[in-house]
Amino acid sequence: MAFFDRLKNQAANAVAGAVKQTAANIGTKTEKITFADLPETLDAFKALPQAAMSNPFDTAAMTVVALCMFPADKELCYQMLDYLRGPRPLNGSDKQFIADRFKDKDYVPRSYFDGSTPNNDYMPSAPYTITVKSDPHSYDEQGIAKLFIPSGGADAPRPIKLRQAKDGKWYLWEQYLLTGIREPESANPWA
Repeated sequence: MAFFDRLKNQAANAVAGAVKQTAANIGTKTEKITFADLPETLDAFKALPQAAMSNPFDTAAMTVVALCMFPADKELCYQMLDYLRGPRPLNGSDKQFIADRFKDKDYVPRSYFDGSTPNNDYMPSAPYTITVKSDPHSYDEQGIAKLFIPSGGADAPRPIKLRQAKDGKWYLWEQYLLTGIREPESANPWA
């Protein structure tokens, strides 16, 4: 093996070892993000400490807050999501997808707050807390964090992907938070 081939192999092995070590150090992490109240304007949303988007956990929680605005003011929801998406605002298809998911199911985003269950019609109480989790594979893709948010109406936490930009902020990349969950008790004729 030639000198540069050995050097290249040593560098590749060092990088692979560092990646494995980093993944082992990350492991599973749980953060609870608490909001005293939910913002009702874009300025109030941007004024929250989590709006700095300095870590993916904050951006994930802010996504839930933004989605909760849809039943009251869909345009405000879209503006909040655009803020979280940074240089990649929602397009018409994105907006239609979100609107379709809210038909007769405005309770889905509320289910991500701690204490929201079908039994209480997914009505959380203040202060509002969202639990966000990582796992050993959350950072397998470079610059991407795949995190998970438990729902009081689902058996498994739902994934959300955040992407770190050159400015160091973590922006919303993909969310899978609007999939179906158990109906609230008030909507269940068998409850």
